[in-house]
Amino acid sequence: MYHETPNWLIILGGIGQIFTALIYPYIRHSVFDWYNDVKQLKPLNQEIAKTYGRYIQGLNFSFGCIAIILANELQNGTRLAIALTGLIAAYWIGKVATQIAYYPMYTIPQKPLFKVGSYFMNALFFLFALVFSWLLMNNCMNYSIS
Repeated sequence: MYHETPNWLIILGGIGQIFTALIYPYIRHSVFDWYNDVKQLKPLNQEIAKTYGRYIQGLNFSFGCIAIILANELQNGTRLAIALTGLIAAYWIGKVATQIAYYPMYTIPQKPLFKVGSYFMNALFFLFALVFSWLLMNNCMNYSIS
């Protein structure tokens, strides 16, 4: 049984992903003091860490743009829609699993803004995983029907 994902939900997910890309530098700097920690690495490892940070930021921004611009195409049941929604769903499921399994959230500064922000960001990550998993399942069902 096919259940269409509302475009507003896909677009909301896209806006949220762009938000995470834009807020990412602030979180690294103000919440985690990331740049001071990175300075303790060897120069090559510093650049690798910064590059991975930019990859994360770029992927979040790109996935957000794709969701906003191509909301209809992301649920049309084509093999490309399956591949894209599968990639984005796997990315966010991996993020949520990593967040739960490996990131000790108790090390976040206890300022109210950071504490509330951590719950908000985790809720966003979970929302992205759900939305794109739902899209993937709908695309797979739609593909097998047609």
